Amino acid sequence: MAPFGYETSVVISRGLKMTNQAFLCTGSNMENPQHQMEIAETQIALELGKIIGKSKIYSSEPWGNPDQETFLNQVIQIETKLSPQMLLKKILDIEIKMGRSRIQKWGPRIIDIDILFYGDHIIHMEGLQIPHPQMQNRRFVLMPLCEIAPDFIHPELLVSVKQLLEKCEDSLSVSVF
Repeated sequence: MAPFGYETSVVISRGLKMTNQAFLCTGSNMENPQHQMEIAETQIALELGKIIGKSKIYSSEPWGNPDQETFLNQVIQIETKLSPQMLLKKILDIEIKMGRSRIQKWGPRIIDIDILFYGDHIIHMEGLQIPHPQMQNRRFVLMPLCEIAPDFIHPELLVSVKQLLEKCEDSLSVSVF
């Protein structure tokens, strides 16, 4: 059986475009997190696509592993010509260049870049899940996302980002940095 309980890969797209809008969530809690976020934003603009929107930076309690420093998070909206698979590859390359090592699940990290949405695509493949499968459960993602795209409709759950935030049961503290 494939990871995430899917036996086959599923990719759903509602049309072909030369560029697509993607929403990315960046996060850091190591080695001057604000500086790491600035580096990530620069790399995103250079390697992934044109930044067309971004939220304020938010400070949040660590999710999943409370025994670590507070995180900074931001949502960045880009216009990209990259396929979802190539976008992920380049994101992983940026994380590695910035010094990310994946040692502990939900552990401290110099940088984390997640794909939240890629247009209205629905992708269930080993290693690539779009929309992000846990975003609706994470206030640190929904608050900055709601700041820049409150009316964006989640293509699987068919509700707006604002509605997801209103229903989110995550009680961890999240505030503008």
